[in-house]
Amino acid sequence: MKRILQWLVVILFIVFIFWLGQRFGSRTVNQQVLSNSLIVKEIAELASLEVQGNASIKRSNVDNSGAWTDNLKKVFAENTIWVTVPYTAKYGVDVNEKNFDVKVSDKKVTVSLPAPQLLSYELRLSQMETANKKGWLMFSDDETYTDVQKKLYETSRDQLQHNAIYLEQCKEKIRNIIGTYYAPMKYTVEVKFGNEPAKTIKLP
Repeated sequence: MKRILQWLVVILFIVFIFWLGQRFGSRTVNQQVLSNSLIVKEIAELASLEVQGNASIKRSNVDNSGAWTDNLKKVFAENTIWVTVPYTAKYGVDVNEKNFDVKVSDKKVTVSLPAPQLLSYELRLSQMETANKKGWLMFSDDETYTDVQKKLYETSRDQLQHNAIYLEQCKEKIRNIIGTYYAPMKYTVEVKFGNEPAKTIKLP
């Protein structure tokens, strides 16, 4: 609900600024829209990408080699565990005064932002699914499950931190929303993430 209210305030502010520009024909108002770094900063921070999926892990002490020793282990000492947990991950930009800038030149606006990153990652443990396969001599061990869950969190989080597809989708979402903000001004708009070259946005 708080996020919806934030977006509503941003949208109403943009509409109000453009109304002033049209109502009074003021170049000063339009210039304020172009260079208003506070509103652009707010847009960039709110334009996060949320993804959901399932993280899975399997841990086993048998290798299914077909050897008689492996088959013997399956009967008496196998300890195989599967864990699947739904997750919610959020990507976005962590903006501050040092890594954010809006430059306005002759009919061109350049917005510089930090590279997007994984901002939050949550495993929904209440929806966790588990299964296990044990040999005759093996018993349940809660510590094993705890260790597997910890390993699952670490490995899946690391994979998502470096997920190029999601990071690029986050950039594209931010570009599109910034482009929508500047579209009525008929300026060329570039967005730059981190040390990457600036990319010109196709305005609506």
